[in-house]
This record gives sequence, C-alpha cells and structure tokens, in this order.
Amino acid sequence: MSTSHRTPTQAIILVGGEGTRLRPVTSRVPKPVAPVVERPFVAYILDDLARHGVERAIFSTGFLAAAIEAQIGDGAGYGLQVDYAVETEPLGTAGAVANCAEMLDDGSFFVCNGDVLSDVDLTALAALHAGKGAMGTVFLTPVDDPRRYGLVELRDDSSVASFVEKPGEWQGVALINAGVYVLEHEVLEMIPRGRLFSIERGVFPRLAQAGSLYGYVDRGYWRDIGTPESYLQAHFDILERTVDTAVADLLGEEYLYVAPSADIHARARVVPPCYIGEHARVEAGARVGPLAVLGAGSVVAEGATILESVIQAGVDIGAYAQVERSVVVRESSIGAGTQLHSAVIGEGCHVGAGNRLVGGICVYPDTTLPDNSIQFHEQLRGKEG
Repeated sequence: MSTSHRTPTQAIILVGGEGTRLRPVTSRVPKPVAPVVERPFVAYILDDLARHGVERAIFSTGFLAAAIEAQIGDGAGYGLQVDYAVETEPLGTAGAVANCAEMLDDGSFFVCNGDVLSDVDLTALAALHAGKGAMGTVFLTPVDDPRRYGLVELRDDSSVASFVEKPGEWQGVALINAGVYVLEHEVLEMIPRGRLFSIERGVFPRLAQAGSLYGYVDRGYWRDIGTPESYLQAHFDILERTVDTAVADLLGEEYLYVAPSADIHARARVVPPCYIGEHARVEAGARVGPLAVLGAGSVVAEGATILESVIQAGVDIGAYAQVERSVVVRESSIGAGTQLHSAVIGEGCHVGAGNRLVGGICVYPDTTLPDNSIQFHEQLRGKEG
C-alpha cells in the first residue's frame, strides 16, 4: 500500500453512540452536544482540530443525529467546515469510519472519538505518523490503574507490538488507546461496508502485524466524559485551566467569568474558579463556587449554596438549598432547603422543599418529588423521557 503523508486537513468525529452511561444528563440531549461550561462538548474537539490546521470535519452520527446537526450546523462558528454522515444502524468504530469514505479526499485523516476531552498535540501526532511512514498511528496516554482498559505495548521504535486486554497486575508504564488516530486513506480498503466492524479489533491488530501501526505517547490532558462523575470533573478541569480550552480566555487569570447580563447581589459571594452565564441571578446571602458553573437564566435564591456543581440553563435553586458535587440539568427546580450531594437531577424535574438526595442518586427527566419526600441514599429512577 502506498502512502502520501502530509499533515491531515480532514477529520472524522465518531458521535453515533447513545451515551447511556451519562444519563440522565444525556436522556434528551446527545452526549456530543451535552453542555460543558455552556458549550456543546464536541466544540472542544472542533477547537483542537482547527487549532492544528484541520479544515473539514465529518461527523459520523447515528443516535439523535438531527439534534447534533441543529447545534453544530456547518461548523462556521468553530473555524472549519462540518459535514455529516448518518448511520441508519450501528456500524461499530470501523464501520462508522468507512461510512464517511466517500466524503474524504485521498489524503490521511484524523479520527476522534466524540466523548474525549483532550489537548493532545495533533501536529506532533501527525508528524510521528508521517516520519514513520505509518498506515495508522494511535494517540496513547499513560494511566495509573490499567485494569479497566485494554493496553498497548510499544517497541523502541514506537511501533505497536501487542494489545493486552484488561490486565490484572501490571508493572511499568501502562499505555491505553486514547481515542484519537491518524489513518491513511488505504486503511479504508480493510473495512467491510455496511456491517458492524471494530477498528480496535478488526483493523489495528492487522496493521500492527504488518508493522505499519505506531503509537504516539502524549502525557497531556485526557478525559473520557462518559459518566456523570467524569462529566463533572471535566468541568472542574476546564475551570481550573488544567486543560487548554477556549473557556480559559474567558476565565482569565482570576479563574472567573461572570456574564455582563448576570445579576449578582452585593451580598452574594462568587468564589473562583467559577463561571456564571448570561442573565443568571444570584440573590443576597447565596454562594456560588468554587468549582461551579451556573447556566444562562438560572436563579440561586437567598442563602443557597452551590459548590463543585454544574447548574445548567434555566434552573431555579430555592432559598437555603445546598448543592454540592452535583449536576442539575436544564429547566429543573430545587426547593427551599433541599440538599443535593453527588446527585444528578434530569431535565425538567421539580424537587420539592426539604428533600435530601445524596450518594449518587439519579432523578430522571420530568420527575416531581413532593416536599420532604426523599431522605434516603439509594438510586432513584423516575420515568425516562
């Protein structure tokens, strides 16, 4: 197979999954456009691609495809052109890539999983790929505990020696596939069309056996946002500027952004790192932050406290409520004096006054909890919308 190496100007972003692990955040919104510090999550991926010279991204979509296109559009707002290839049925990671084949030019291209937040140096990744004359190159990141992951072993020349499925005890540096690749166009010939096929199991082992798959190790920031806990941590990392994002410019050296239209009472406290959106209101005696995001149009009533939490747009937090390490999805309300700790409240929920929801509890969309009705720690699953 011949190669024509250059820095890719095209990319495929895999956004076809249902995001079930992130529910109820994703019960009604596809994970790629779930808001992260008031931006669609995939906007951070588009930013990174544009920063490294990518001119065109193809979204390989499936679940709620129209909702993704409605939010992202033609990509003009992100500095590159965006097109869409829609799966009528799940095709797996390789099948999803092949489904975009007719929209690619003949050069190399990036592939990005649509649920990874990273500031990986894509230019350096592409340079290693070109320098090795590779057919495929995988971004690898080291992890402390490899037991949840499949590992990749490299030779001294950075070629992939083997794949290890979820090891037990492991000595030395544990490298995992971090979900960003460079592939040559010829790799598409290895993928059968129109059926479920995995790039990790069906393509990469064959490339490795042929000596044409390489690994690029980057110790920079990487996070899979697939669970509520990780989704929340991604917000913290952006607020603390642990990862390089467009939001960092808004936060500035004070790690604080308050939209010009926000209404912050003189006797309220806003503690950085913190982000407060347009037309949000924080009343007297309330505290927002540290590590808090308050979405557009949300209200934090008198004496309420928001710590290490994400409050999406259009949420009402009642007087003297306490919200800590929790996510409250848009258009919900939390009653006076209610306590949330490590809770996730779905879209359009109404949690009455005096409730206590802690310990990983999830409340699904449009659930109404009467005043003083919940004081336990078990998981609550309301009607899925």
